[in-house]
Amino acid sequence: MKYRKLGKSNIEISEISLGCWTMGGLNWQNGTSIGWANVDENEITKAINYGIDCGVTHFDNADIYGNGRAERMLSRILGNRTNQFVIATKVGWFSGTAANAYEPAHIRHQCEQSLINLNRDYIDIYYFHHGYFGDNDEYLDDAIETMYRLKEEGKIRLIGQSAYSNEDFQKLVPKVKPDVLQSSANAIDDHYLADGTPVRKILEENSISFIAFSPLAQGILLDKYNKNNPPQFESGDHRSRNYKFKTDYLEKIEWRLNQLKERFGSTTEDLARAAQQYLLHYKVVGAVIPGFRNLEQVKINLSAAEKPLTDEDFNFIKKLFSEQI
Repeated sequence: MKYRKLGKSNIEISEISLGCWTMGGLNWQNGTSIGWANVDENEITKAINYGIDCGVTHFDNADIYGNGRAERMLSRILGNRTNQFVIATKVGWFSGTAANAYEPAHIRHQCEQSLINLNRDYIDIYYFHHGYFGDNDEYLDDAIETMYRLKEEGKIRLIGQSAYSNEDFQKLVPKVKPDVLQSSANAIDDHYLADGTPVRKILEENSISFIAFSPLAQGILLDKYNKNNPPQFESGDHRSRNYKFKTDYLEKIEWRLNQLKERFGSTTEDLARAAQQYLLHYKVVGAVIPGFRNLEQVKINLSAAEKPLTDEDFNFIKKLFSEQI
């Protein structure tokens, strides 16, 4: 395993880390499916312990993942080893009884609850989970002040900003001044990282690291799904409402996956390496955080460690996915 320093901090994390969203299981928010199919904790335990044995040092969590379930499961598995790792969590999607999840009192409460769930005295990276701070950003200034007070109190070490648009990052980074940014990135869509793009400029100009979730496009880049028999997901699993798991999209991606297999190999491990090392080729990336449901998936993801791509390989993948799908 290789390690990268986060931004201007002295905190290093494993290039391939583990995302904990799946550990929250089925979940809903205001009637909308936002979780994943339920997992077996025994299998997750084996997977995490294998990851640790292979050098994983960073776990990415959030209060909304199973409404605390994923944080508590991670805590049970790590036990008294918890302070040996860099643990991130987030606030923003779970609002409880607050009018808005970014109300200062709610941020503070969720931070304290996450500390209890994780059985820790501090959170290594605490993210604003999205970029909506109410109409006209009514909660923004107070939310930032609260976050910095939590840092001064030693409850968090680094401040992170997760968002889902260039506009949000451009607006928020000068105000939040985060140490880390997080969003979705993969070979199919790397618009936050590509040369000359707005977020790439922000990352470089401010010496901020980018944490990439969905590096495998939730298994699509592993050629996991069949266009003739598209997957079916139960209520509570966010994939049930995602067009990328439907026949039309899977059909459009098929020839590109065939090209990847011709160049890099046809095994799932070969494809996992191509997908993750493509993102790690970007120097601004601090880590990729693939999700996982079992030991086998973690073995596949971590098989990509220390197998970087050449510039030619990187450019091959970039060209392959240069046209929008």
